[in-house]
This record gives sequence, structure tokens and C-alpha cells, in this order.
Amino acid sequence: MKNQSVLAWSMVVALGGFLFGFDTAVISGAEKAIQQHWNLSVFEHGFTISIALIGTVIGSLIGSRPSDHFGRKNTLYFVAIAYLLSSLGTALANDWSVFLIFRFLGGLGVGISSVTAPIYISEVSPADRRGRLVGLFQFNVVLGILISYLSNYLISQGGEASWRWMLGVQAFPSVLFLVLIYFIPESPRWLILKKGHDKAALEILRIINPLNCEEELQAIKNSKSISTNRKGMTEVLFSRKYKTPVILAMLFAFFNQVSGINAIIYYAPRIFEMAGLGAHSSLLSTVGIGVINFSFTLLAINVIDKVGRKVLMLVGSIGLIVSLSLVSYTFYRGDLSGFSIPIYMMIFIAFFAFSQGAVIWVFISEIFPNEVRAKGQTLGSSTHWVMASLIAFSFPYFAENLGGGTTFLFFASMMVLQLIFVWRLMPETKGRSLEQIGTNIVMH
Repeated sequence: MKNQSVLAWSMVVALGGFLFGFDTAVISGAEKAIQQHWNLSVFEHGFTISIALIGTVIGSLIGSRPSDHFGRKNTLYFVAIAYLLSSLGTALANDWSVFLIFRFLGGLGVGISSVTAPIYISEVSPADRRGRLVGLFQFNVVLGILISYLSNYLISQGGEASWRWMLGVQAFPSVLFLVLIYFIPESPRWLILKKGHDKAALEILRIINPLNCEEELQAIKNSKSISTNRKGMTEVLFSRKYKTPVILAMLFAFFNQVSGINAIIYYAPRIFEMAGLGAHSSLLSTVGIGVINFSFTLLAINVIDKVGRKVLMLVGSIGLIVSLSLVSYTFYRGDLSGFSIPIYMMIFIAFFAFSQGAVIWVFISEIFPNEVRAKGQTLGSSTHWVMASLIAFSFPYFAENLGGGTTFLFFASMMVLQLIFVWRLMPETKGRSLEQIGTNIVMH
């Protein structure tokens, strides 16, 4: 019962990750057609692509408020509705400004989802399986990216209005997500800490951990007293007490994006065209990136609770340094006739998926104590999305003015710093309860 119920709840919430990934990547196949359809200038085109990221940043910044105030479950209802309206609105829009509004709404859903979904899964997961279950969220993110690439490739054959179908098909999984949320319980930790509903929480904890549910209830209640005399996000989170988890979350999210991952996800077809591939081959190569991303994320979530978060990050950091350096070297050499860059890029994706991709949402959802977890997740998520926006916005400029060699050399050098951060500062969190992790990191 325990395994099946918690797995089922986690899979439902991880559907939010699927929509997150689909919504993020689907624009890569439609962006050129959208530019032509509304005859957009370079600035208008860039704004159209980045409007969802702006929504994502805002969603990630405000994500802790509805999550703490209305509950994790009710917030997920809003996320599902945002995805549904965004897919239908962008597909049917006859006006550029209307398109922007609905694309922004989708970004808002992505941002709030990146805060609420990992928190929910971490709060209902047993300690020995938390890495794998929270990893389901990231697994679904990359599955969403893969399906959007495949969907774009198949639908692209459908003529002038195919971009509308690319964006509109997201309505189907959005409806499924909206219906399935009804069948999951509220987070027991939210019920105890925010509502004082100990009895209802105990029933849920009994399903999660039947042998030690009473002890777990008491441990959660004990953690509540720590923040009773504190109010406000800035005062609570940005204090000396929480200095260590704040630094860990911000650095982890920063390094996630200065690897160049979102530049590659958003601009993969263009990067492959820079590397000498034709337009059709470039679009097909993005499907290869999606398959590798999916496969190595699946591998990572199956070993994350056995080998730990830190080992994945050490292995991944070394692989990222090598693969990005090879991409940079190939651009510097000017040998763009073969498949070297696509191959190195796929090696990069494999190591990223096995490390940062699989670990980020698990690690950030674990390291903050109960009383500031939603705020901490908001900090990590908003740092991630602000950096994603900066990288996605600036990548075309730097790639054009500095060239592929220098741009990818920068990403490689950032991964050297990440390796030092993981080796010297990152704690291991596998196999411990959220209460134990929160106490240990705060006291560190």
C-alpha cells in the first residue's frame, strides 16, 4: 500500500513536470513560423520567445506564497489550469498581444510548478526513496522535452498552421493533470505546520510510513516551534541561521544554468545549423538530444538513492568540462563539416542529465528546514529561472559576436568552478529524513 500510494501520488504531481518540459521546449519548433506569421522584428521575436521565461521567473518568485497559503494541492490545480489555458490560448490566438498573454500564463505555470511539485513530492516521500521520487519530476520534465521535440518534428510536416497544433496539443495532458490532482492528498507537513490539522496529517503519514508515523508526526511538530516568532520571507530566510542552505541553493541553481543547458535546449536547431547541419537534420538532431536526456535521467533517478547526490554531481561535472571543452575546441578549429559538435553536444546532455538535471530539484527540496522549505525552494527556483532567462536572452548575441568557441569555453570554465563547489561545499543528503537534513545543514 505504502509503495503504490506514494508512487501514484508522486507520478500525478510529476505530470506537472511533463507539462513544464513540454511547455519550455515546444517553442523551439514553432519560433520561426511565429516570427513569419506576425512579421516580427528581431526585438519582437526575442520578446515573444522570452515572454514565457519572464512568466517563469515571476511564477518561481511568488511560488511559495500560494503553496504556503492555499496548500500544495490547491496550488497544483492553478498550475494545471494555467497550462491548459496557455496551450489553447496560444494555439487559437489571432493577435500577437493575445499570444503573448497566454504564453506568459504558461510560463507562470512552469515557475510555480518548479516550486510546488518538488516540495510536495519531497514531503510525502519516505527518506530511503525520496531521491528517486522527487527525481520523477525531473524525469517527466525531460520526457516532456522529448515528446515536444518528437511532436514538433511530426507536426512540422502539416503545413502553414502546423505551429498552432504544436502549441495546442499540450491541452490533452493538461486536462489529464487537472483531473488526477483531485485524487491526491494534501501534504501532511503543510497540514501540520500551516493548519494544525494533526489528525488528517497522521492518516496520510500512516500510508507513507505505517511503522513510524507517530514519531514522524512528533518530529514535524517539534520543527514547528523554531519559527513561531518570525514573520516575512526576508527576515526568516535571509538570516544567519539559514545562511548555509541559502548559499547552497543559489550556487546550485546558478551552476545549473551556466552549464549552457537552456541555451542548448532553446537553440539546439540553430546550434546544429552553426555546426554545418541542414535545417531538417538539425530538427531531427534535437530529437536525439531529447532521447539521450530522457535515457540518462532515467538512469540517474534509479541510482540517486544508492550512490547519493554528491557522487552523481562529481561524475557529471567532469563529463561536462570535457564535453564542453571539445565543443569549444571544434568551433575554434573551424572543422564544421562533420558530426563532431552534435556528438559532443549529446555527450554533454548525457552527463548533464545524469548529474545536475536529476539532482537539482531533489537537492533544493531537501536542504531547507520545514518552516522555510517553500521559501527556500522559491529562492532556488527563481535563481535558476533568472539565470535561464539571462543565458537564453544573451546566447544568440555572444554566439554571433564571440563565436561558438569562446561561448562554449565560458560554459566549460563555469563547470570547473562547479566541480570545486561540489567537492568542497556540497553535503550528502541521501537516506536521511527532511527534519534531520534541515537540522544538520542549519547547524553546519
